Amino acid sequence: MGLLAGDGLWSAAIITAIFLLLVDLMHRRQRWATRYPPGPVPLPGLGNLLQVDFQNLPYSFYKLRHRFGDVFSLQLAWKPVVVLNGLEAVREALVKCGENTADRPQVPIYDHLGYGPKSKGVVLAPYGPDWREQRRFSLSTLRNFGLGKKSLEQWVTEEAGYLCSAFMDKAGHPFNPQTLLNKSVCNVIASLIFARRFEFEDPHFTRLIQTLQGIIGEDTSFIAEVLNAIPIFLRIPGLPAKVFPNLKAFMSQVDGLLTEHRMTRDPNQPPRDLTDAFLSEVEKARGNPESSFNDANLRLVTFDLFSAGMVTTSTTLAWALLLMILHPDVQRRVQQEIDEVIGQARSPEMADQAHMPFTNAVIHEVQRFADIVPVNLPHLTTRDIEVQGFLIPKGTTLLTNLSSVLKDESVWEKPLRFHPEHFLDAQGRFVKQEAFMPFSAGRRACLGEPLARMELFLLFTCLLQRFSFSVPAGQPRPSDCAIFALPAIPHPYQLCAVAR
Repeated sequence: MGLLAGDGLWSAAIITAIFLLLVDLMHRRQRWATRYPPGPVPLPGLGNLLQVDFQNLPYSFYKLRHRFGDVFSLQLAWKPVVVLNGLEAVREALVKCGENTADRPQVPIYDHLGYGPKSKGVVLAPYGPDWREQRRFSLSTLRNFGLGKKSLEQWVTEEAGYLCSAFMDKAGHPFNPQTLLNKSVCNVIASLIFARRFEFEDPHFTRLIQTLQGIIGEDTSFIAEVLNAIPIFLRIPGLPAKVFPNLKAFMSQVDGLLTEHRMTRDPNQPPRDLTDAFLSEVEKARGNPESSFNDANLRLVTFDLFSAGMVTTSTTLAWALLLMILHPDVQRRVQQEIDEVIGQARSPEMADQAHMPFTNAVIHEVQRFADIVPVNLPHLTTRDIEVQGFLIPKGTTLLTNLSSVLKDESVWEKPLRFHPEHFLDAQGRFVKQEAFMPFSAGRRACLGEPLARMELFLLFTCLLQRFSFSVPAGQPRPSDCAIFALPAIPHPYQLCAVAR
């Protein structure tokens, strides 16, 4: 009997191995198709998961690009992926083929946060009626509550004043500015979503900021990629909460803010903010199963706008201050332009930007050099497309390597150095470059770009108007290399802020 049982186990193992091999071959079949992009040979079952460094994707893609060219393929377990590099390939995919590349692949790790068929938020929502409805709503509502208007500019200027006061409290002592920048930028987006401002010392606000900061890197790690590629592992009880503790905790905090907001809302009064406006749409959509306005989607849209609206802008400002202490000559030139155009008697205004080409160039160069979203959020092809002569089948995940555009050696004079002259002509006038796309391009370009531009200019200019920044005495020169995550953050550093 034991011998028969052993034979049965061997037979089952052989059948399982043959089945997995056939499945693996089935998923590899498009690699043998005519004009499919080349790439490294995948391992059975795992694909190229072990051949890609998820702790430093930009460098990993840099090496693969030199082996296989601007358009190459990967296989992450059984998921086909094509990576696009360089301005021409990225623009061809996102702009020329934009209608057929605007979809998103499923991201299984987010399912445990409450993503469902009619609740996908706005960032990860599939390209279709629900996404159009939510993007249109988000854009129009943000405009209604001040985006592009003087009212929001005044709010940002007021927040800049609080930020400068917090810097002043440091009295020239060394400190890491990241937390204060996080709080200031978070308050701007909170004004639009919740019509409120948090005090910097509020312990609930501090916990919210710490949780948001902790999210960085959780969904771009090797473990996250394995779980996305082999989602059956997500069914292990308790695993998602252990792997993504901050994502789960932040969603709980968003739920608390929404509950508090519902309690203070008066449906007979005009909406105070985006949350009120969304709740009004939910009431209108009662009984309409086709609508994407529902309570589950409210928390996800709020999560998308809150997290994306805070983390990227505050990280860019942290890079800006780091680069100012590493390049004091650039800092002095920015301050000279501020003194000539604005002076010290009034706060900066968006109207000043047109008269400050060097400051504008510096802010753009910070975004280019910092490269905080080096690998864009994934896209999905909904039809067969052709990019750079290669045929990319329907259902393929696309990764657009924005770092390869922002640091393209054929476009930028000094791609790996901080060089504001990239955005100035011979006469010192500001020039925007076609290869400048930190906000991506096409239909999925960042909807918060106008807000981010306003915040970057007003907060950065206000800080440089009020303070001179330097490396603390006795401390080594900080590194200008990034820690890869989403977004890519600078290594922790300290600075001294001395009132001018």
